[in-house]
Amino acid sequence: MDFPKPRMIKTNGINLSVHEAGEGGIPLVLAHGWPELAYSWRYQIPALVDQGFHVIAPDQRGYGASDKPSDVEAYDIHQLTADHVGLLDALDIEKAIYVGHDWGAIVLWGHALLHPDRVAGIANLSVPFMPRGQSDPVAFWEKMLGDDFYIVHFNRQPEVAARKFHENTERFLRNIYRTKQWLEESEDKGGSIIEYGEKEISRGQLVMSEEELSVFVEVFQKNGFVSPCAWYRNFTRNWETTADVEQKVRQPTLMIYGDHDMVPKIDMAPYVEDLEIHNLDCGHWIQQEKPAETNQILIDWLSRRMKPLFSSEVNL
Repeated sequence: MDFPKPRMIKTNGINLSVHEAGEGGIPLVLAHGWPELAYSWRYQIPALVDQGFHVIAPDQRGYGASDKPSDVEAYDIHQLTADHVGLLDALDIEKAIYVGHDWGAIVLWGHALLHPDRVAGIANLSVPFMPRGQSDPVAFWEKMLGDDFYIVHFNRQPEVAARKFHENTERFLRNIYRTKQWLEESEDKGGSIIEYGEKEISRGQLVMSEEELSVFVEVFQKNGFVSPCAWYRNFTRNWETTADVEQKVRQPTLMIYGDHDMVPKIDMAPYVEDLEIHNLDCGHWIQQEKPAETNQILIDWLSRRMKPLFSSEVNL
């Protein structure tokens, strides 16, 4: 099937560009990461529709044709998760299954904590549940990893990197969307994030075709990276505003790691009650690097854990 055309849906005071397929099926929302788009799920949507799911894939706030508020605080975890609540309300859906990657996974962990009654189950890729720490995370990363750590850079030098990425959109995306070989062999892991927009990296290979890359390049050349990077600038705010939120995920949860991903794995068992973990021989861009394997794991888990739940609940 062709990638579904979007429609604009008003939610939480903004408009989201939403790609849908399989209307009438079990509701399943796909949440992309940074710097990505709903198009990052192009390999999953047909497979999930074939399994009877109503797939809902938004370009999240700040991305693609969706609205891009100028206020940095408009991208905190409360607004990002409220977008998903409003999306279900607009579609007259009580509860959905969620699948997230990268920042999409972070949003869904927050969604499960803040709006548990709207989340039937979670399948997250790459980024594990990270419980709220005792101190400001940005200050911690600055102390441990230095000023050039990309999250610190985004916070301490606002918009500098985002504007550099925009000046060199194709080079930046070509450099960052690379295979595990690049992650293993790169000598630039400790360098400034801005270098990803300035240097040409030849190690490894693209995780996608040139035609697919052009889809991302066209969108980010038009819209830039300021709004997507604003998500990172809310780590401190998210930490400050969730002090009273219980750090416990009670929904059925699937976690897929890439063996060569630079995102660290952690022990989630104390915080995620019903957890199943799988690992794939790939890097960070899991569902694009290993689409068939990702689909197989997702469909197996959805069939065992989610379909029986929906078939037994009358008004789910």
